[in-house]
Amino acid sequence: MISSAFNAAVYDPLYNGLVYIVGALPSYDVGIAVIILTIIVRVILYPLSKKAIVAQIKMKKIAPEIELLKEKYKNDREQQGKAMFALYKEKDIHPFASFGLVLIQLPILFALYWVFAWGGLPSIDVTKLYAFVHQPAGVNMEFIGLINMAGKSMVLAVLAAATQVIYTRLSMGPRKKSAPTGRLQANQQIRGLASPPQPASSFAGDMARSFDLQARYVLPIFIGVVAYTVPSAAALYWVTSNTSMIAQELLMGRRFRE
Repeated sequence: MISSAFNAAVYDPLYNGLVYIVGALPSYDVGIAVIILTIIVRVILYPLSKKAIVAQIKMKKIAPEIELLKEKYKNDREQQGKAMFALYKEKDIHPFASFGLVLIQLPILFALYWVFAWGGLPSIDVTKLYAFVHQPAGVNMEFIGLINMAGKSMVLAVLAAATQVIYTRLSMGPRKKSAPTGRLQANQQIRGLASPPQPASSFAGDMARSFDLQARYVLPIFIGVVAYTVPSAAALYWVTSNTSMIAQELLMGRRFRE
């Protein structure tokens, strides 16, 4: 049931799109077809990615308010969560938009992996082709004559990790140093939010710092390792997708920056 739904909704459209583009290219270059297909996917996902970028920009703007709520309700996790979500609702912020964007891309990566790992290319499975998609006269697996799309590529793996670092840096901004405890408590007392002196570290703060470190450093390394273990076509998809997201982050950031 799940397999059939995945094939009908993700694998078959992706496979047919890839075969169609390969057949339309004079060089039949599968790597170029992957790049074109990735751009098409990014265009389709543009409304969701735009929503994610706008949410990130809004999240940065209300970061001081979030920190104050964490401090105010640090002994009441349930109330802290309610207050934060109430603030998100008030500011019309969707904090999980970026997470949804990543989830949507995972089936595409799995489909690309199966296309090349299960022999979908260079051999063409005509039983999976739509009526309007014809078998191409040739299939060139060497991307610009240098990288085999069915093999592994250290170059693409490094590029996947590097572009992830750049995208994370743009989307999350530079790391911020924690304000000195005395000054933070003084500011909170002025706002009437300070409680009796507490240890500087908190569970919420530790979790936030842990997430920040993992997103900035652990995730790019993980992506680089995975990109080296899968067919180069999947790694090329990730590099192209990250590059387009970096460009969109820059353009959208300028457009929505006050």
